[in-house]
Amino acid sequence: MKHYIASNNPMRPQFGARSGYEARHFAWECGDDGVATVMLNRPDRKNPLTFDSYGELRDLFNGLRYATDVKVVVVTGEGGNFCSGGDVHDIIGPLTKMTMPELLEFTRMTGDLVKAMRHCPQPIIGAIDGVCAGAGAMMALACDLRYGSELTKTAFLFTRVGLAGADMGACALLPRVIGQGRASELLFTGRAMTGHEGLAWGFFNALHESSELLGKAQATARQLAAGPMFGHAMTKNMLNQEWAMTIDQAIEAEAQAQAICMQTQDFRRAYEAFVAKQKPVFGGD
Repeated sequence: MKHYIASNNPMRPQFGARSGYEARHFAWECGDDGVATVMLNRPDRKNPLTFDSYGELRDLFNGLRYATDVKVVVVTGEGGNFCSGGDVHDIIGPLTKMTMPELLEFTRMTGDLVKAMRHCPQPIIGAIDGVCAGAGAMMALACDLRYGSELTKTAFLFTRVGLAGADMGACALLPRVIGQGRASELLFTGRAMTGHEGLAWGFFNALHESSELLGKAQATARQLAAGPMFGHAMTKNMLNQEWAMTIDQAIEAEAQAQAICMQTQDFRRAYEAFVAKQKPVFGGD
């Protein structure tokens, strides 16, 4: 059921509410628990991206930075595959006819999708089955948690089409997740990483049966959505910011972040629930 979740605080406005969003180029739904699901839904072509879906996904995730009614987002694909990357006919063909300024506009837009996913405060969980290639692999990489199956094949295949392996932040993100040597191999060769390799290398948090994959991801999303959402947003923000910090800077930044979180009502709720020997019910404020 799509709806708007009322704030616990009547004085707190619903900035940029997104739970009732109506997507045009993919499927979107959000339940009563604030768990939203983005489903790429062109299964006959293994869910490729188009110029329109790139732009709409970028705008959606940018908008989630101001949404208070969406707590966690699950990203998945329909029909047993995640995403085959940029559509060969709708994107790759037209790119060969563009001028340099037009090409740069496009490549910046694709990178903006990754930046939007990384900067939205909600945790993003990828339920990644079957084909996960090119830009689809980068969408998976931009997620905070990733679940795959034994059938998942993840390929950063940019060199296979005559391009550099450096695309949408791949050379920055992938080494941090699986290590420099492994990332170098995948980015140079463009070969597919199996689900079991992805699990062993830390790309996937777990593997599940294909029939259970989305349900498992949504169950984790519900668990996170029941937690302290301000604290989750702060955690994601610090995970991003601390890449560029020294250890001393990171420790100081975390001291400041934790002091801010100690001013939230959720911190008080957790204490009061502990004293009462009850499970805390967080409100996100």
